[in-house]
Amino acid sequence: MNLLYITWDVNPSVIPAWNMPRWYGVMWAVGFYLGFMILNKMYKKEKVPADWMDKTFIYILVAGILGARLGHCLFYQPDIYLANPIEILKIWEGGLASHGGALGIIIAVYFLNKRVIHQSMLWILDRLVVPTALAACLIRLGNLFNHEIVGAPTDLPWGFYFTLNDAEIVPRHPAQLYEAIAYLLVFGLLIFLYWKTNASRLTGFLLGIFFTLSFGARFLIEFIKEDQVDFEASMTLNMGQILSIPLALFGFYLVFKNLKGLKKGEPLPLASAN
Repeated sequence: MNLLYITWDVNPSVIPAWNMPRWYGVMWAVGFYLGFMILNKMYKKEKVPADWMDKTFIYILVAGILGARLGHCLFYQPDIYLANPIEILKIWEGGLASHGGALGIIIAVYFLNKRVIHQSMLWILDRLVVPTALAACLIRLGNLFNHEIVGAPTDLPWGFYFTLNDAEIVPRHPAQLYEAIAYLLVFGLLIFLYWKTNASRLTGFLLGIFFTLSFGARFLIEFIKEDQVDFEASMTLNMGQILSIPLALFGFYLVFKNLKGLKKGEPLPLASAN
């Protein structure tokens, strides 16, 4: 055994003798908490009505979790969950898909804008994606704690030995860690663009940056991941890559459309909110 490899034997449970709570759930909770602290600061900077924050929190929290759960059930294991719909409710057993969460949030933003904010969906999404990138980073760290979404075998010195739920203990790419780092870098870029440039005034620009970089990174990292479900073994591109392509392309369109307007500056308060 190469001593340079990392033996990952962390217990997924916060309290080793108990099955719950698990670090994955803790990471989800911390991600939502920190995300909405950041969003609240952004809303205050732009002097929007105070009740927008509470309603945004409720809409996004519910839609994000439901969308991620339904996305996993319908995109990855429809045969199992459609045959046993009651299993969809067992969210504590794991199975959440980021693409489903993204779709759920987009749907929630439609209703949030129609009933509460009355700006535009892109205005809301441009702000939501900033904290979402940080939450995505923490969720992938939760996957690392859970010994799931592991990478393919590797002989690189930073390979991880995942000791839980792996029939053959071999060094693997820490794909979860790769994604977490990618999302953290995206978060840093979005924070910089929001606070130090006029990016928030360019409709769809921050959303475009998030979609292009996050789902672009997801597409590339999928090449060194193990298949999550059996049917992916016969596919040239796996389900995660197929779902990432349209989002990354849409993001690229939004960035290309707005890039010439980018310059230093700060977001302005909404005229209608003063």
